[in-house]
Amino acid sequence: MNLQKVTFKNNEGVSLVGRIELPADQQPHNFALFAHCFSCNKNLLAVKNISRALTEKGFGVLRFDFTGLGESEGDFSNTNLSGNVADLLSAATFLKENYKAPTLIIGHSLGGVAALLASEKITGIKAIATIGTPSDSAHVKGLLKNDLAEIQETGKAKVNLGGRNFTIKKQFLDDLENRSLLDLVHELRVPILFLHSPLDKTVGVGHAETLYKAAHHPKSFVSLDNADHLLMDKNDSQYAGEVIAAWSKRYLENPDATVLRTKHQVVGSLDANDGFTTQMKVGSHYLVADEPIAVGGEDYGPSPHELLAAGLTACTVMTIQMYAKRKGWNVENVEVHTSYGKSAIISESQEEESNSTIDTYRREIKLTGELDKKQRERILEIANKCPVHKTLTSPTQILSSLMD
Repeated sequence: MNLQKVTFKNNEGVSLVGRIELPADQQPHNFALFAHCFSCNKNLLAVKNISRALTEKGFGVLRFDFTGLGESEGDFSNTNLSGNVADLLSAATFLKENYKAPTLIIGHSLGGVAALLASEKITGIKAIATIGTPSDSAHVKGLLKNDLAEIQETGKAKVNLGGRNFTIKKQFLDDLENRSLLDLVHELRVPILFLHSPLDKTVGVGHAETLYKAAHHPKSFVSLDNADHLLMDKNDSQYAGEVIAAWSKRYLENPDATVLRTKHQVVGSLDANDGFTTQMKVGSHYLVADEPIAVGGEDYGPSPHELLAAGLTACTVMTIQMYAKRKGWNVENVEVHTSYGKSAIISESQEEESNSTIDTYRREIKLTGELDKKQRERILEIANKCPVHKTLTSPTQILSSLMD
């Protein structure tokens, strides 16, 4: 992942701070704009995990702090829903002018309301995804029920949401009342994905049902089983991001059509704060490499040695089937099991075993089909001649240089 800090101004001239996340080759096929939840900021773990899941599939993502939150300037108490929508419009303009106009917009909780409202004003939005989003202002009033009287009487009140104190002014509630979200959703002609947990205690799952009924097809609903409202379990947020990436692919232009824009076949990218979790682009395919949890990784993908073993495995099955087809032999299936480790050097006669150890790949081949003993023995010989096998067992040079 390539992470860049960006700053841009909203329509009031207030500086907003965000993060641009790019895939390994820094050439996203589409950009997504992310609107975080009401009491959150761009660095909420769920927001980061969802963004990472998208960049692993080749998206670029802009997540930013709304006015008065996180690193952004401004007074949150003076903001309202209209202000959040305006911030999203400014973010979309920034993307269009400096990267590429967003085609996907994602909103979490009340950020989902802002995303829906902004989507009709942002040219080029082709898909919308909401997570735990309310269908009306009632749930917000429910959260503020102990402070509503003070807000109505004095025009504002300090409330605690998600363990943090916020000053809410009457204008915020008035703005919510003036928005007919269901009418808007009914009028939208953009594919919408509603993700919601049936156990959400902050915004009940009934809100998703109401929004879904109001929307036109194509529309989709995905249940985030056992998740909480903020998706604090990384498995829940990772899953949500993967679902959004897979779902939106159907509605975006050629998300897999981009080829690797480099003279090399593979690019890997790792930020300082990402441990071992490495985003890669292999040809036109996106992969993730990682290390096991036991050695400090997150186990989000295969380790480097597992990737090498995978290359040897794939090359072996391809070579065997290609040879068998050319010979007209009946090989219904080839199954190759490969592992990597360190072991003592074994001579060809296997009569002597050295005390020193070397990198060793152990490969077992299972053949299904009507083959005699000579054919099976010949196939084993051919397996040892596959191109990757030759590369691993031949003198190889690696030429390294620094790029500008």
